[in-house]
Amino acid sequence: MSIGAEISVVVVDDHPVFRIGMSALLDEMEGVRVVGQAASQDEAVEVVLEQRPRVVIMDLDLAGGSGAEATREILRHAPSTGVLVVTMFGDDEALFGAVKAGARGYLVKGAGPDEVERAVRTVAEGALMLGPQVAQRAVAFLTGARSARGGAFAQLTDRERDVLELLARGHDNPTIARMLVLTPKTVRNYVSSIFTKLEVNDRAALVVRAREAGVGLTRPESGDPAH
Repeated sequence: MSIGAEISVVVVDDHPVFRIGMSALLDEMEGVRVVGQAASQDEAVEVVLEQRPRVVIMDLDLAGGSGAEATREILRHAPSTGVLVVTMFGDDEALFGAVKAGARGYLVKGAGPDEVERAVRTVAEGALMLGPQVAQRAVAFLTGARSARGGAFAQLTDRERDVLELLARGHDNPTIARMLVLTPKTVRNYVSSIFTKLEVNDRAALVVRAREAGVGLTRPESGDPAH
């Protein structure tokens, strides 16, 4: 892939470990330079409008606001900016809200370095980049195939859906905690809440019910930690 002119990038994520790690990864790529970081919606808009990067890597779930709203505001003032959304599992409303806002690329957290680099360069060139797992979710969302969106599953919060997705794939609580950057206690609380909302009494029954609804059936990205 041709390198071309230098690609300036701003990384937006409210988890410092992910933000710093992503910035370090990008800075190691030839012709790519991180020019700023942000942890909230307002900070993201401020940094992007100050630095005017070619690409913004945008987390959807910001503690200080919405990644989709940040995308909309950034593109209102800087429409040539390429926004590459990085998302966890399950938050389809936020993901497709970012699509409507004008985001140009989409990856799932856990994507490997090669896929991240390909996405950044593609978005910088003005093209659309849709990660394979996000593409699967888009098809399911548009065809109504994701039955988990209805019934008792509709009661789950976005973060509970993230936990359920990983649990249904067979990950244990400590692994889920690492993948979602949560404490093991917080994951246990989410699992307990999911048990209550879905009216199941044990983990095995929960996995069966989740998979019957189509949750946890997609293959993990190559960057997902092994169980």
